Amino acid sequence: MNLTIGIDIGTTSVKAVIASEDGVVLGSVRIEHADRSTSGSSECGRVEHDAARVWRESVLEAATALAREAATTAHRVIGVNVAAMVPSLCAVDSAGVPLGEGLLYGDERTVGGVRGADPSTSGESARMLSLLTKLYPDAAGYWPAQAVANAALCGTGVVDSVTAMTMVPLFDFSGWDEEILEAAGATAAQLPRISFGAEPAGMALDQLGPDLSGAVIGGGTIDAFAEQLVAGADQPGDVLIIIGATLIIWAVVPEWIEIAGLWTVPHTAPGMVLVGGPSNAGGLFRNWAGGSLSGQPASAEIEPTSVPVWLPFIRGERTPLHDPSRRAELHDLDITHGPASMWRSVYEAAGFVTRRHLELAGLLEGGGGPTVARRLVVTGGGSQDRRWVQAIADVTGLPADCVAVPQGAALGSAYLARVAAGEVPDASGAGRWARVGKRIEPDSAWSEAALNRYERFVELSGPPFQPEPESRES
Repeated sequence: MNLTIGIDIGTTSVKAVIASEDGVVLGSVRIEHADRSTSGSSECGRVEHDAARVWRESVLEAATALAREAATTAHRVIGVNVAAMVPSLCAVDSAGVPLGEGLLYGDERTVGGVRGADPSTSGESARMLSLLTKLYPDAAGYWPAQAVANAALCGTGVVDSVTAMTMVPLFDFSGWDEEILEAAGATAAQLPRISFGAEPAGMALDQLGPDLSGAVIGGGTIDAFAEQLVAGADQPGDVLIIIGATLIIWAVVPEWIEIAGLWTVPHTAPGMVLVGGPSNAGGLFRNWAGGSLSGQPASAEIEPTSVPVWLPFIRGERTPLHDPSRRAELHDLDITHGPASMWRSVYEAAGFVTRRHLELAGLLEGGGGPTVARRLVVTGGGSQDRRWVQAIADVTGLPADCVAVPQGAALGSAYLARVAAGEVPDASGAGRWARVGKRIEPDSAWSEAALNRYERFVELSGPPFQPEPESRES
């Protein structure tokens, strides 16, 4: 068989899968790492990776390991594609090797711009570039994670046009804006080549070994974009929940709607739109809480009413509050609450954030909108934690279909590798790779108590961000 490899550079790990033409995963790799804000740094406002290790070495390790595995079964790898979070940026030398830290979204040194703006309009990449040109004035280039990975695989720093769109105003939708780059202290020659459409980045380097010989390296993509392709959340009323380091909520609607505090973006499904956005109530919060509750039972029997309320804002909050200064808070704790109650409160926080997004968008029963949410489609590593998904289902009152392959961004990237290799014409057929692993229904015994805590959560969180009229215009 002709196989493809998809790689996802995530906040806390690099995931990779090797898939058949039917989307069957034949092997996978996960390489753990930490973003430096969670690994004991005294610079708590910094959000960065060891770019050389994470964006380059881990990508090579994952690709070669899976290709070697395929070779033992006489199958051939015809393509590789890399997805990564956005925005990101690092300084590189003339060989495309990172010189230092890889900046990630939310770093306090690069926040600013219009509050509440999505990645395509926030200008964060431009502020990252301005910082890096000061820190590394003699760098040969300044590249996002996708370009660093592509250079490692094919020798050329290339970024796909979808990722480039999140780098506005550096990108003007046709190429790099030289005037904006000059203001940031860089030139177009220091930015990666842009791959438009299905144009590949190049061919796998010979030094990667015979197992990758002849493999086409795709231009790359955004992790959430790749996830959408193969999740199967394509109909009005579907709600895509990505439980990774960040919790991402995208409700599928057939018309463009704009809601204060939320983001609206085009869906990969024709004619559909996504409304929602990211929250810090994902794996970063859960893993932090898990460190405090290490070794404590999460599954003991508890009463539905015996659970405290967490505000999970350990690194500020994104949609719908858009407030990087917010911090986590634990409320209503009493002597009846043991470890199992604490765990449930951690999981319910994600449910509260999800329901808040859906309520704001008018997508729950009686919400007044033309579209009503009918099911959750849950993907990402957290989709395999039944207690987590159960809590989200209980709070929203919606059934949750957990995908069969939790490494959704890697799987979607593997499909794009097939596009780059010319095996399929475009990404429109990626939905045939979507598969449901299990369905989790809401537990009616928890509904009333969970909704009471949700109302408390809304009260404590405060209203969503409301942009001023001049902010809307800008």
